[in-house]
Amino acid sequence: MFRTKRSGLVRRLWRSRAPVEGDGEADRGGTHGSGGCCMGKATKVAKSNAGSEAELKALTHSILKKIKEKQLEVLLQAVESKGGARSPCLLLPSKVDAKVGQQSYSLPMLLYKVFRWPDLRHSSELKRLSCCESYGKTNPELVCCNPHHMSRLCELESPPPPYSRYPMDYLKPPDSLALQESGERAHWCVVAYWEEKTRVGRLYSVQEPSLDIFYDLPQGNGFCLGQLCSDNKSQLVQMVRAKIGYGIQLTREPDGVWVYNRSCYPIFIKSATLDNPDSRTLLVHKVFPGFSIKAFDYDKAGSLQRPNDHEFTQQPRTGFTVQISFVKGWGQCYTRQFISSCPCWLEVIFNTR
Repeated sequence: MFRTKRSGLVRRLWRSRAPVEGDGEADRGGTHGSGGCCMGKATKVAKSNAGSEAELKALTHSILKKIKEKQLEVLLQAVESKGGARSPCLLLPSKVDAKVGQQSYSLPMLLYKVFRWPDLRHSSELKRLSCCESYGKTNPELVCCNPHHMSRLCELESPPPPYSRYPMDYLKPPDSLALQESGERAHWCVVAYWEEKTRVGRLYSVQEPSLDIFYDLPQGNGFCLGQLCSDNKSQLVQMVRAKIGYGIQLTREPDGVWVYNRSCYPIFIKSATLDNPDSRTLLVHKVFPGFSIKAFDYDKAGSLQRPNDHEFTQQPRTGFTVQISFVKGWGQCYTRQFISSCPCWLEVIFNTR
């Protein structure tokens, strides 16, 4: 039987759909589940019955076959690389609805459910990445449906209390022309990579609004931890280092600094603006793969009386920082009490001048 290229692309896409619980292909990093102190919440989705699975397959095939071949290739590149390869936007009509059983979904939501998050319930659970053409646009006729241009929003178990608002212009995105005229360096933060109590490599100065920090990323451009020379022979450090994979994306946006977990394993974050500023001990927040969290909020930072504490520093610093550990957590809910006991971690130091 003659088979078109389009049909072949559709079949490959369906085979690359996101697994649900019971498929035997669940995300090894634990995208769903619970544990830890304060984390991005996600609920498990039960394996669908044969009827609904067949209905979803028929509906997905029907929609994909209406998409242009070039667009199918873009979608396939994003899905098969799990977001590792740079893929362009997939602009499709936003008003098209699809129905599975009694539930109706917009075209973008259906593709996000099929190819990334089967447990996705509402668009309010999502955050568009700043690299996307549709970022910041409201109700466009065409919207990007690339599932890897989206992330899940990380919810906190206990919301922090209200904050007073103070001007934080020195942390918000600066006027690039003013910086050039004053002759100041245009970096908005520097990143330090640590293995336990030892800093590895140089401080990485960040000028661009977005930075990828990774160990192994196809077409990677940014801070590659895999290229740093480390003398640490610890088996645990080497194991965690290998699990960093696609790592994280650090992005400076109008409302704050966001961290997107691109890896297959959880990351752990401590930031003064995620908790009560009067607390003596800041909570460590667990962020699952595919989730984003506003790691630093400009307005909330205005009420802080002090920068967040450093449990360990060889070179004391001033200013606001965020600490991020790959794979392993620390704090009151973990065996490691201090981040300096974590195998692989980052310190993000913001430029407050």
